[in-house]
Amino acid sequence: VQYALSKDVLLVHAAGNDARNTDSRDNYPNKFYLDSLGAAGPSAGAWLEVGASSWKNDDNLVANFSNYGKKVVDVFAPGVKITSAVPNSSYNEFDGTSMAAPVVSGLAALIRSYYPKLNAMQVKNIIMESVTRVQQKVRIKDNGSSSKVLLSDICVSGGVVNAYKALQLAAKVEVIAKK
Repeated sequence: VQYALSKDVLLVHAAGNDARNTDSRDNYPNKFYLDSLGAAGPSAGAWLEVGASSWKNDDNLVANFSNYGKKVVDVFAPGVKITSAVPNSSYNEFDGTSMAAPVVSGLAALIRSYYPKLNAMQVKNIIMESVTRVQQKVRIKDNGSSSKVLLSDICVSGGVVNAYKALQLAAKVEVIAKK
């Protein structure tokens, strides 16, 4: 992780599919460095933790399997019924945060391809700041029971990635960086 960050890489990680709060239960790997005694130290800055959302903009927006966490999960991205290539020149639909993370990786690659002077932290911040914030409560599983919470209570950014808004913000950030 430290080597990748030293090379200006943005690390994008799937939050996991256990329907649990990763603020209170560890999920590995994660962005936190441990010291020799196992205590959490600083964290990897250019790391995005991604939860999975569905296509429904209602209380079922958060995929029922997705991990979440106000301190740990940075953004949500589509991760339900995602069409993916499989062997033998075919396609299949899959669910998972491992389907949501590539959406965010692709967005980061798109931003860096159009604005190559932006560094990994700038791209992370652009993705975080350009999300579509979710106003309604969403359903989550919490210790075996279901509850409704605001997305901002279970996610750092409080939103779902938005490629259009991210590219608009990246253009503004690049202009400011040039001045």
